[in-house]
Amino acid sequence: MPDSSARGRSANDDSPETDRRSNFALRDIVNDLIEHVRAIASSPHKMPPGEIEYAQRRLEWLADEAWRLAVDPENE
Repeated sequence: MPDSSARGRSANDDSPETDRRSNFALRDIVNDLIEHVRAIASSPHKMPPGEIEYAQRRLEWLADEAWRLAVDPENE
């Protein structure tokens, strides 16, 4: 029996694999987003209010960019 991923994709659905290999801009943004979240999560209580505000704006911008690239990968 073919192995399906934990994300609920069937073994016959190869489009996510194709996306991962071809949409490098999206992959870069998602990696930046993950890195940013990890940095924030490591010490949010130590951040001054201005830094928290900047981190939130950057997080929102990265999420917006990821969304834009996911829904319209041709418009890099």
